[in-house]
Amino acid sequence: MAERSTAAVDVADNSGDEPLTAKADQSTADGVAQNLERDTESDEAQGSGGTESPGKVSPPELHSGHKLARRYRLEECVTRLDGFSSWRAVDEKLRRAVGVHLLPADHTRARSVLAAARSSALLGDPRFVQVLDAVEENDLVYVVHEWLPDATELTTLLASGPLEVHDAYQMVTQVSQAMAAAHREGLAHLRLTPGAVLRSSSGQWRIRGLAVNAALRGISSETPQRTDTEAIGALLYAALTQRWPYEDDAYGLSGLPKGVGLIAPDQVRAGVHRGLSELAMRALVNDGATASRQDPPCTTPEELVRAIGEMPRIRPPEPAFTAPPEYQRTTYQQGTYGRQTPHPGSTQPVAPPPPPLQSRTGKVLKWAVSALLIAALGLGSWQLADALMDRGESDETNKTQTTDGNDKNSDQHKPVKPISIKGAQEYFPDGKAQHPSDVGLTYDGNSSTYWRTYSYNGGPVLAPFKQGVGIVYDLGSRRSLSSASIGLNYGGDHTTISLYSADSLSSSASLGSMKKIASATTSGRQLKISADKAVKTRYVLVWITAAPYAGKDEFSGAGYKQAITDVKFTG
Repeated sequence: MAERSTAAVDVADNSGDEPLTAKADQSTADGVAQNLERDTESDEAQGSGGTESPGKVSPPELHSGHKLARRYRLEECVTRLDGFSSWRAVDEKLRRAVGVHLLPADHTRARSVLAAARSSALLGDPRFVQVLDAVEENDLVYVVHEWLPDATELTTLLASGPLEVHDAYQMVTQVSQAMAAAHREGLAHLRLTPGAVLRSSSGQWRIRGLAVNAALRGISSETPQRTDTEAIGALLYAALTQRWPYEDDAYGLSGLPKGVGLIAPDQVRAGVHRGLSELAMRALVNDGATASRQDPPCTTPEELVRAIGEMPRIRPPEPAFTAPPEYQRTTYQQGTYGRQTPHPGSTQPVAPPPPPLQSRTGKVLKWAVSALLIAALGLGSWQLADALMDRGESDETNKTQTTDGNDKNSDQHKPVKPISIKGAQEYFPDGKAQHPSDVGLTYDGNSSTYWRTYSYNGGPVLAPFKQGVGIVYDLGSRRSLSSASIGLNYGGDHTTISLYSADSLSSSASLGSMKKIASATTSGRQLKISADKAVKTRYVLVWITAAPYAGKDEFSGAGYKQAITDVKFTG
């Protein structure tokens, strides 16, 4: 199999058993984020070998709205680190979101980044986030890659707890197979972290940053296959236990207790699948320290794929099924339908027919019953006609009666009507805005777009670091508001939102001057707030005072944060 070399990573065959060394990358925020507010990537690099110094290269002076190659419009900076920056952008030619890595052409890593990106693009494996373009232009080097808005980082998934057994099995299987294919083509990742592994909405796992992420940070390894295999083992360990398999905390996960060493996942958390627990230990650098110590360690992704293939297949959980109610026989069943089938040769008792009414008494009885039936039918017809006439008169009377505003029960019968939103503005009385340009995404009818807050170190209650964050909505005119439905991007413990009646669309009006309508708390991704009594107002403040913990994603680092996808008011 032909191999493609790259200046970014050393892809020699696996050799040596030296463990990886954890390295921390410190990033600075793009714009407002400070110590208490983080809005950029901040995680730890893991790999054997050091990182080369980027020198004193200054990152290019770029801003939102800048266009590359008259095609890629930069939207938002998500990482700024060591002289390079990463952006969410829009490909105006194909009208789709993309990601862009940018660094000066004279950066010490520029050549290796270009080589890594072009080698990764040649692989063309759909299990990896694809590199779409790699260009040197106008003293800039930029790499364009896919943007997956419907995918979720493993970091975010683990923020709410360990993965289900079948999900963890699918993750390690698909990631191992993908990395084995990459190494067969001479490519290594060297930076397989929970933030580099994504699960799409269809349940497929994808890997981003093949070769490129390591090249951007100057990471190399003398044993690339062992490095990537250990990283897969760490991912599986975290998926099973919600703990990082080292003493230091990383990626929003707590590390192992100091001094206990590397212990098997099924000793960290009860109920862990024994086979997957041993597989994680075989992949980590521990000389095959499984529970039985009978299996050799896995030192390459290919060996890990074979080890998974030797395991009994883990099937998905059975879907919940509610049994239909037991069939009930009725008196309308005739013959043998619905009855127990008689055994061959057995004699079934036959009920004798009723005796005919042939006697004189029987004839008299028949005539009497017939007379009564005729009388009953006549009486019933007369009463029915009389009732219909009375009802017609009653309906005519009722048509002249209308329900006035003094009817106490009139509100209970009023239909719930949606209230359209005419405009909105972010509310930040402390002068520190979140993302004012995105407020329109909360009522654009698209649940995949949203306005988001920054990440906070303290929570779930944002005070005292931040009294709250929110948006004021304009209903166009004074409307009777009774409830609100708010779609959220992050679940977890917990989100608290209150509704206030405001006097204007001001972003700095005093909260004390507003009238509180209602509040509610949820740990899910949908919040319904209902008022005890409808309130007439034109301006409504949606005020977030508590947010759940979520891991690092495409836009912000791990922390207490929330994002609003859809807001709907009803009256």
